[in-house]
Amino acid sequence: MNIFSKIYLCVLNWAESKYAIYWLSVISFLESFILPYPPPDLILAPMAFKRPKRAYFFALVCTLTSVLGGVFGYFIGIYAYELLLPFLQKMDYLQALEKAKEWFYVYDIWIIAIAGFSPVPYKIFTISAGILLMPLLPFILISLLARGLRYYLICFLVKKFGKSADVWLQKHIDTLGYVLIIIFILVIYVS
Repeated sequence: MNIFSKIYLCVLNWAESKYAIYWLSVISFLESFILPYPPPDLILAPMAFKRPKRAYFFALVCTLTSVLGGVFGYFIGIYAYELLLPFLQKMDYLQALEKAKEWFYVYDIWIIAIAGFSPVPYKIFTISAGILLMPLLPFILISLLARGLRYYLICFLVKKFGKSADVWLQKHIDTLGYVLIIIFILVIYVS
């Protein structure tokens, strides 16, 4: 069954669409405060692969719209936390939100850099920053730095290793996909 190969080829074809930049913008924005999946990286990488001359432009768009979404999440934390509490409970974000608060007390402002660059859910920290009334300007500046580093690094790696990575992925993507599903199930089971 080659389901992951088909999805991979579909995403590569979709990345060439004239609407791809708009979808990248929307997903980057929404992922910063609400969307659980997909991360913008999954759209950014194939776009950079298919159009390497525009890769860094795509990284810039992804960075700016992600940080705008982060600012929106910040204001959700300030003004709409009580209103959104039932939704956050339903999405099972409350435990992650409490953990984020603990990390803010330990790492202070640098937790935004960690969340912005790493695969940790950035949205939890954008909302937490608002709840904890983190100063807005440092929040924006660190978000720009962290998200920018992440997305520009992705584009750099795609430009540098794109062809060889594409060959490897086309050969192994189905195996990789099934292994990731098994790991995901095991993590859920162990948790």
